[in-house]
Amino acid sequence: MTITLYGIPNCDTVKKARAWLQARGIEHTFHDYKKQGVPLPRLETWMHALGWEALLNRKGTTWRKLDPVQQAAVHDAASACELMVAQASVIKRPVVEHPGGLLVGFDPDEWGRALG
Repeated sequence: MTITLYGIPNCDTVKKARAWLQARGIEHTFHDYKKQGVPLPRLETWMHALGWEALLNRKGTTWRKLDPVQQAAVHDAASACELMVAQASVIKRPVVEHPGGLLVGFDPDEWGRALG
């Protein structure tokens, strides 16, 4: 099973997710947004599958630090994509690609059902 986990290594949720995978012996590849950037083709695929709203983290620090004009400018897929590429920290974490689909965020029960 090929699994790729996308995120930022110092994010607490990403740390929990990686520990969960490791504890179960589930091999995965980690894609670090800070070092490797956001892969635009992947982001577009995720947005098509889930909708941009599911990927945009409006509760996180990065979003809250944007001024109201910048926040208001995010109103559709194109504007959300532009922001997510420019500031990867605004993407909900982690995003996991696995043979059965996509997971966004870390929910141990959901992950158990999807990844075994």
